[in-house]
Amino acid sequence: MIHDFCVVGGGIVGLATALELVRQRPGASLLLLEKEGRVGMHQTGHNSGVIHAGIYYAPGSLKAKLCVEGLSATKAFCDEHGIAYDTCGKLIVATNEVELRRTEALYERATANGIKLSRVSAGELGDIEPNITGIGALLSPETAIVSYRQICETMADLLREAGADIRLGKAVTRIEEETDRVRIEADGEAWSARKLVCCGGLQADRLARLASAKVDFRIVPFRGEYFVLPSAKSRIVKHLIYPAPDPDLPFLGIHLTRMIDGSVTVGPNAVLGLSREGYPRLSFNLRDTLDLVTFKGFWKLVANNRRHAAAELRNSLWRGGYLEECRKYCPSLTIDDLQPYPAGIRAQAVTSRGEAIHDFLFAGTDRTLHVCNAPSPAATSAIPIGRMIAAKILGERTSMVANTG
Repeated sequence: MIHDFCVVGGGIVGLATALELVRQRPGASLLLLEKEGRVGMHQTGHNSGVIHAGIYYAPGSLKAKLCVEGLSATKAFCDEHGIAYDTCGKLIVATNEVELRRTEALYERATANGIKLSRVSAGELGDIEPNITGIGALLSPETAIVSYRQICETMADLLREAGADIRLGKAVTRIEEETDRVRIEADGEAWSARKLVCCGGLQADRLARLASAKVDFRIVPFRGEYFVLPSAKSRIVKHLIYPAPDPDLPFLGIHLTRMIDGSVTVGPNAVLGLSREGYPRLSFNLRDTLDLVTFKGFWKLVANNRRHAAAELRNSLWRGGYLEECRKYCPSLTIDDLQPYPAGIRAQAVTSRGEAIHDFLFAGTDRTLHVCNAPSPAATSAIPIGRMIAAKILGERTSMVANTG
């Protein structure tokens, strides 16, 4: 049997893409391969669970557009399928004059993107969040929280109802493109499809190379380490609390996040990982480590960001340093409040020149398309990203190679 479509990767981007393909092509045969025993087990299932509003992105950019669309689309999907979410809102808190200027820049950027934001004075901040200290803040009333794993499970159920074949526990080991089909092998089984899309996340570069796609990047894993507050402090905040981010860095800083289960997490930081899928502390994978140390782009990235990397490593190794970051805006927290919580790992695409790719990156051939980089907030934006990828797959062009950078 030759399937019309094969999607590799059961994270939220792969599932959303598959769902859009079967919606646009009713009756088409679709195969989805996921190497884990459940969907949403890696980046999707280890994030903060935030439905972002799109505050941070350049006006008119693809990331801004997809995030704004994704905010509405994700909530609509949850409403349609009875998935709980909480529009609790987010506060971006400035604790000094430099950060206050950063919030002003964010306000202008968000306003240009049509995002609802309001300025909050120090007095107003104390009224609405008594445990948070700052000289000003921005309030995003539309930001929400959800379980993305639950969204993934629902998407998988919808795919099965539409007749899709979802194979779990199937790690792809070979991709071979022929004149009229693509042959995919995984764990001793083989399938054929007319078109293939790979949403491999942490394995995106390896899948692209398997398919002989021309790529000039490597996935560098960054561990995002979290803590969780004790249940007695689960009501310490009503909103999500974020610091004013440094515009020179790709990460948003350590924040307090209300979770849909009622807990409050603290994090994440961003430290280099030596295992792409090793979530426990001090995880090590020889293949992943060799991929890093033999890649010249990695050493250039380290050299260009050594000061920030040293600070992140310090806070990773010393819980007191992590606490200092939190106490800038939540001074009542103590070292005992930082209790263990599972880490996440972010797939950061890095070029051979040492440049971290912060926008969408696609690669491919006549019959394959590889999502090489789906930048944060990919979970929020997954439904419109799926539409965009499906449009590329279903397009009339002879080649599906695309690169948005």
